[in-house]
Amino acid sequence: MSDKFDVIVIGGGPGGYAAAIRCAQLGLNTACIEKRINKQGKPALGGTCLNVGCIPSKALLDSSWKFYEAKNKLADHGVVVNTPKMDIAQMQKRKDEVVLQLTGGIGALFQANKVTWLQGSGKLLSGKQVEFTPNEKGDAQTLQAEHVILAAGSVPIEISVAPLKDDLVVDSTGALEFTSVPKRLGVIGAGVIGLELGSVWARLGAEVVVLEAVDTFLPVVDTQISKETLKVLKKQGLDIRLGARVTGSDVKGKKVTVSYEDGSGEQSEVFDRLIVAVGRRPMTGELLSQDAGVSLDERNFIYVDSQCRTDAPGVYAIGDLVRGPALAHKALEEGVMVAEVIAGEHTQVNYDTIASVIYTHPEVAWVGKTEDEVKASGEAYKTGVVPFAANGRALAAGDAEGMVKFVVDEKTDRILGMHVVGPQASELVQQGVIAMEFGSTIEDLQLMVFSHPALSETVHEAALATDYRAIHVAQRRRKK
Repeated sequence: MSDKFDVIVIGGGPGGYAAAIRCAQLGLNTACIEKRINKQGKPALGGTCLNVGCIPSKALLDSSWKFYEAKNKLADHGVVVNTPKMDIAQMQKRKDEVVLQLTGGIGALFQANKVTWLQGSGKLLSGKQVEFTPNEKGDAQTLQAEHVILAAGSVPIEISVAPLKDDLVVDSTGALEFTSVPKRLGVIGAGVIGLELGSVWARLGAEVVVLEAVDTFLPVVDTQISKETLKVLKKQGLDIRLGARVTGSDVKGKKVTVSYEDGSGEQSEVFDRLIVAVGRRPMTGELLSQDAGVSLDERNFIYVDSQCRTDAPGVYAIGDLVRGPALAHKALEEGVMVAEVIAGEHTQVNYDTIASVIYTHPEVAWVGKTEDEVKASGEAYKTGVVPFAANGRALAAGDAEGMVKFVVDEKTDRILGMHVVGPQASELVQQGVIAMEFGSTIEDLQLMVFSHPALSETVHEAALATDYRAIHVAQRRRKK
């Protein structure tokens, strides 16, 4: 094996593998270091997202929703099903097959693009040197690169009041591997991960209690959208308790007792399983030598500029290691950007048009500013909100909960934010992303012809509603 490369990427997740492939496409001799061993005992690319995050969780979300529909919704369509049963082993088998298909596909892409996959751990030394320690027995080797891209990702945060314990107290990875449906499931954290995993097991029959320390539900989400989301999820059976700060946990036998404080004082609940989903932290601990020249902030994120350059010349950092939302698509685009910057091209990620999604049902998705943020800035603005209940396609599908909302600059007519809770929100929000990326006005969307019947008509109606022009909902003009 050569010990010199044009580019060495440390980390084979969405950001790392995309960076490696794009570097290779641009003619750079590229190596990607990845240490992950999958549950089958084999080396695996794809990082957290493909192996124990985005992809397996969506597989379980889809499987559990199909079961929920069969049990609770198909009769409305005239589809009569005997009492459905869930085969958890088959559900997990399918999930694992999806993961293996996608992670194996990245390996094939590496071969096709002539990316060298180094299976082991990487550590940045000074002078763009990388210490590579193979997974298999063998001595560490020092590699040299013209450029290094740090893409090691993040890991779940552990908390002292609820230490992980076997399959009883688990993080997000463990929550993907339950072999049976717990009768009572506790979830610490009402963020994206907690809500998605809680939804999976609630649909399959678990009594789910979500404990969230802060008093506000989904504080990063537009208030109108978060209120609607909370209402819908509670109706689905999720017991979401806000202002509930966990103070301790105790495992006895096969039960977990969780102590917490809320507005009424000390409380406790007993669960069969407990998921700890309080966020993630960057994997910078063993990634950098002391003389690597890379600066960290107070939370151990790597400091970078707008094109992901670190303080060390020729060294870049992307994805969950750096500022911004911990999103796979953000990491991937940063990886592509860095590869092109290295190759001498001028590329820039527009961080103002990165959408976020929560894959509950209905989905929640947003891009840009919330109404609260715009209001606080003092800018003159207008909003348009239309419910899916006014949409023919949503009603025909029996999936009409939620709404689409636009926040628009009243002076320039530019779209400041788009917020959706409802069916296919993850797809619909991309219409707002495209509009904002091209600097469209809300009038541009108003003048477009949308297919009928389609869920996206709600996007059109919400755009029209910003100027009191919506056809299919009654609107009152707000007082100036």
